[in-house]
Amino acid sequence: MKIRSVSAFPLRYPEPHDHGAIRYVTLCRVEADDGTVGWGECISQFPESCKAAKTIIEEGYGPLIEGKSALAVEARWHDMADRTWWYGPQGSAAFALSAVDMALWDLKGKLLGQPVCNLIGGPLTDRVMAMGSIHLDMDNPDWTVEEFRFMAEAGYPIVKGGWGTRPESVFGTDAKRDITLARRIREAIGGDTHLVLDVLGARVRWDVHTAIERIRALEEVRLLWIEEPLPPQDYKAHVFLRSQTGTRIGTGEQEWNLDGYRRLLEAGGVDVVQMDPGRCQGITGCRKVIPLIEAANLKFSAHTWSSAINTAASVHLLASSRAGWCMDFKPHPSPMQHELVTDPWVQKDGYVAVRDLPGLGVEVIESVVEKYAMPGA
Repeated sequence: MKIRSVSAFPLRYPEPHDHGAIRYVTLCRVEADDGTVGWGECISQFPESCKAAKTIIEEGYGPLIEGKSALAVEARWHDMADRTWWYGPQGSAAFALSAVDMALWDLKGKLLGQPVCNLIGGPLTDRVMAMGSIHLDMDNPDWTVEEFRFMAEAGYPIVKGGWGTRPESVFGTDAKRDITLARRIREAIGGDTHLVLDVLGARVRWDVHTAIERIRALEEVRLLWIEEPLPPQDYKAHVFLRSQTGTRIGTGEQEWNLDGYRRLLEAGGVDVVQMDPGRCQGITGCRKVIPLIEAANLKFSAHTWSSAINTAASVHLLASSRAGWCMDFKPHPSPMQHELVTDPWVQKDGYVAVRDLPGLGVEVIESVVEKYAMPGA
């Protein structure tokens, strides 16, 4: 079966989990000769990167793979990756590659009548752990505490929060306020629910000495891990931080490809590796990184906080490896999780079932894609 067409759709939507802020994502639709359609996505996040991803998908990658086998996904991945030799494999090129690759896996699974998980080695479990994940509101700690209480009562074994409502008031910028909020959250969720806090080191930019001081202060609330405590490219600082504190360090969300993850793992400053199939070159890209994580005897968490398509890809990846730990999961209804597909993901007792359905296991509603189309894209 050959690929007939490749199309991209930048979307614009209000995100309840980001306090109603407008967020962006780019979807990819790949159609085979027989009319079967596969969908993928990239977490392109900003209007300009959504437009760039669309251009690369439709004018760069599409002409390369149209007319070629839809079943040879690895070959198509290399076709597209080779295209970036001049402008580089990261950034918008990685976003675009992620979306097309994900769509190709969805298409292959549908053509063969198999779940993607079966095509990448088979499931090791019938469910994966969901980590309830929200943006904090540092200006309204009462609201934030109640959100954590809600997630704990909903059965999530791990709950996570980070950032805030505005750049000048985010977690990590006020030590006294941060520890006070963390104590209140721990009290609200009890002792059995695991807690993760996200500093977003690329924006907050603690230096290593500040990070040591802040993490030691947070030890009393027993974090399962602290996410992105330092600027992500500073591998040496992560190694020193890890040697000076007892809290697990999660990072990797800002990486793009195998080379970046190899450098991160070889440096030795990470405990929980974050991967997003909508960013780091799709399912194929993630599959190249996971063996390195397994060999290092570490765990990975899927940073999947965009649409139900990315959630689906993350479910298959987590289920196919014993290094898979959990994935970010939006605890409330949202347009890209609940409107976009006919069968939204639902957590039960903190877990999401691995669906025994062809492809990624979700059905996209094309009228909803049209509804949220980004003007001018």
